Amino acid sequence: MAEKGAKKRKIGERRGTDFNNSTTKGMTKWPTIKPKQNLEITRLKETDLFTVQNFFTSAESQAFIKAAESIGFVHQGSLGPTKGEAYRDNDRISVNDPILAETVWESGLNKLFSDFKIRGKGAVGLNPNIRLYRYKVGQRFGRHIDESADLGGGRRTHYTLLIYLSGGSKAKAKNNSKTLKDSSIEPLIGGETVFYGSTNGVVAEVAPTEGMALLHIHGDKCMLHEAKNVSKGVKYVFRSDVVFA
Repeated sequence: MAEKGAKKRKIGERRGTDFNNSTTKGMTKWPTIKPKQNLEITRLKETDLFTVQNFFTSAESQAFIKAAESIGFVHQGSLGPTKGEAYRDNDRISVNDPILAETVWESGLNKLFSDFKIRGKGAVGLNPNIRLYRYKVGQRFGRHIDESADLGGGRRTHYTLLIYLSGGSKAKAKNNSKTLKDSSIEPLIGGETVFYGSTNGVVAEVAPTEGMALLHIHGDKCMLHEAKNVSKGVKYVFRSDVVFA
């Protein structure tokens, strides 16, 4: 039942992030993203799940948080499992920005995905529907799956991209004091992304680390997963999807 409810919730979320109904109005000045060299994939337990350390620098991560806070987040909730939806409580910004998507893709993801093939198709870029998430103390996203999106013209998303903008040591959190609100200068505790197997056993648990990218296959092969409760600090995430054609 959890998986069925999760699917329904994610479909509903995609409707809420319609490209012609972005949260922001007008142009947003996003941080400059520098190309990264020698990025390495760390695959977790022989799954279609992997991380990339230092995909964003600390300065880039903090700059995205500052830009997002200046725009303002909108709360996202759900009716909950009893209504067939995954439990959800977080804040979100949604923008349609092909230039930002291309910039992030060309900064190193294009090389990491150069040999990836799904059903004979290769990775061509990121979904221009960019989402920024904020989880404060007590907020979480229950068990769900991520649906694949048909973008038209033979283009379809097959991987979720999450880039953690906060997380890690207390020293890093202190360095954010000029950027973030008082509660977020505390070290982030909680907010792990947890993946479950077919028998609901934990396959992997990924703790947020500033600047680290987490990628996992979605659609019909997506593992059930959740964003655990944040118990201290503030968790910020950059979200998009890898497009294949």
